[in-house]
Amino acid sequence: MNEFELIDAILEVLGPSARGGEIGPGDDCAAISLPPHELLISSIDTLIGGVHFPEAAPGEPVGYRSMMVSLSDLAAMGAAPVQMLVAMALEEKDQAWALAVAGGMRDAVQETGGAILGGNLARGPRSITVSVHGSCPADRVLRRSGAAAGEGIYVTGPLGSAAAAVAAQCLSDLDDPRTRRYFRPRARIEAGLALRGVASSCIDVSDGLLQDLAHLGEASGLGAALESGGIPVGEGADLEHALHGGDDYELLFTAASVPAALDAVRIGTVTSAPGILLDGEPVAIKGYQHFL
Repeated sequence: MNEFELIDAILEVLGPSARGGEIGPGDDCAAISLPPHELLISSIDTLIGGVHFPEAAPGEPVGYRSMMVSLSDLAAMGAAPVQMLVAMALEEKDQAWALAVAGGMRDAVQETGGAILGGNLARGPRSITVSVHGSCPADRVLRRSGAAAGEGIYVTGPLGSAAAAVAAQCLSDLDDPRTRRYFRPRARIEAGLALRGVASSCIDVSDGLLQDLAHLGEASGLGAALESGGIPVGEGADLEHALHGGDDYELLFTAASVPAALDAVRIGTVTSAPGILLDGEPVAIKGYQHFL
């Protein structure tokens, strides 16, 4: 297939998940419209073969992961997905892999909403860039800043399994529950929407609980006191994985109180003193770094 035939084949795989905007695939740009008083919330992520996913990994789980990783940023802002754009670099031999990637992305979008309305293909080492665009009422956007001393610190689910998969080097075993957690994170879109007007600050756990919590603290000029016994540790993981590992994509947020209907676990309290304490003792903040 040439480039344009491959694009047509990808669109066929995407099916209804490639329709939904004012202008979709087929023109030079996609276009969407937003209701009055809503903000367009945008983010972009690049995943590189051999860095963010194994080169030999099948296309379907890589596509699913790539889309959910970016959609998680929308969840952290309380935004509803509207439009996604995808750029892929691949070699000519990777065409079947690219179609499988598209299938994984389609499945992710069907679970979370929105539509894949455009993209680009280029020849080169495997990489996938996903740009996501969502909407949120201007006065209800979740930010990293805004926490207040005495509020609770919450997380929406277990942490550490994806990091445990990387540490165990078992990413080729797609039946391992740790590997499934790595390749099939779920962007917490529904939780993000439910946190509008509830959370005072929010972030998704992509680079490690402590490192991402430190971002919340820095943005609000505050600190945190965590209780290790309250941190939900994922299947096949230990506390170290949960504290320092990334790729969980659960939401980490602060709030004065949380509705019972929202399935979240309190893991600590916002403090007026900066820094993070774990069981009353200062803890080293480690997490994923792109350039170290």
